[in-house]
Amino acid sequence: MAVLRDETREVASSQDVVAVRQLAREWAVSLGFSLIDQTKIVTAASELARNIVLYGGRGAVRIEALNDGARRGLRLTFQDQGPGIPNLEEAMRDGFSTGSGLGLGLGGAKRLSSEFDIQSRVGEGTKVTITRWK
Repeated sequence: MAVLRDETREVASSQDVVAVRQLAREWAVSLGFSLIDQTKIVTAASELARNIVLYGGRGAVRIEALNDGARRGLRLTFQDQGPGIPNLEEAMRDGFSTGSGLGLGLGGAKRLSSEFDIQSRVGEGTKVTITRWK
C-alpha cells in the first residue's frame, strides 16, 4: 500500500473540528468518493476530532490518501496525549459516555469506516485510525 500524499493538522478547539470536517470532505472529493461515502468520512472525522477536544484536550489528525492496487482510500489518524481510555470495550459500547454526549462517537465512527483501530493507554493518550476504501 502506498501513501500518495499526507497532511497533519492540530486539533485543539471547536474551530479545528470544523477545519477537520472541511479537510476530510476536500480529500474525499479529490479521491472521487461518492457523496454518501464523503458524508460517512466527514461524520466519522467530526466525531473523532470532537473527542480529541472534549477528552484529550488537544492532539492532531493525520490524513493520508492511499493507493492499494486498484483501490483508493482515505486514512485518518487521530491522536492525543490526554488521559487515555481505561476500558476500551466499555468505551466502544453505544450509549456509554464519560461526558455529556450520546455515547455514539467511537462506535459510530467504526460503523462508518472500512477499517477501524483504537489504541489507548491510561495517562498517555489515545490513537484512533479509520480508513475508508472506494
